[in-house]
Amino acid sequence: MKRNEQTGSVLYLSHGGGPLPILGDKGHEKMIQFMNQLKNTLKKPDSIIVISAHWEASIPSIIGNEEPGLLYDYYGFPKEAYSIDFDLPGNNKKALQIQELLRNSGIESVIELDRGFDHGVFIPLMLMYPEGSIPTVQISLIKGLNPEKHIEMGKALKNLLTENTLIIGSGFSFHNMSEFSWDAGNCKDPKNDLFQEEIINTCTSKNNVLNIKKLKEWDDFPNSRYCHPREEHLLPLHVCYGISERSGKVVFDDYILGKRSIAILWE
Repeated sequence: MKRNEQTGSVLYLSHGGGPLPILGDKGHEKMIQFMNQLKNTLKKPDSIIVISAHWEASIPSIIGNEEPGLLYDYYGFPKEAYSIDFDLPGNNKKALQIQELLRNSGIESVIELDRGFDHGVFIPLMLMYPEGSIPTVQISLIKGLNPEKHIEMGKALKNLLTENTLIIGSGFSFHNMSEFSWDAGNCKDPKNDLFQEEIINTCTSKNNVLNIKKLKEWDDFPNSRYCHPREEHLLPLHVCYGISERSGKVVFDDYILGKRSIAILWE
């Protein structure tokens, strides 16, 4: 696909801790400000596709329900976190298109009609597009969390960029639960800084062949397992890069829950 054919955008973002961003948590202030203003910097999409860190399936699974509802996939939060109302529409036609694109690349997938949107979907979209009117599809990660499989899944979806579609990789560029600051304090963390800089350097470089190699071998990044004891919150980035396969730009680089986290946009 030639660059001038692209009308869609790809965004990897750090979605924050559970429902805290919409519960007024001070540790999310910068993230909330960033997501609230995104609709002013992005062209309003006709459809949204989200690859969320919070769903893993044996093969890529795609929510195809026109009215999926919400899945409160978190625990230990205030009662109001379990009565959030956000009537986000699904998009069966787009789900079937995604399945066809995966099939054309030899990737088996399944349409899921019973699962609701998890908080990796509805929390960022409540902040970005609170009117909740844009048809949305969610795609799962693949069990086993193989980085190459997620890059290949992204490559299979590349033609979606010829449409006015926003594709979001919803994860968290730092995700070590025991190291977050839950009291809204920010703390310098040289180990995390080295990891974040490696992500930035990889995703903003124009050397696509090297970038893909590095993402496949992300475990070699400095302090990789300190920042991601388990990689489910990083792998939406691999899908995003597979879709774009070119240099992105950093659009957020600040603190969430006391830890430096980033967002990268390809458009």
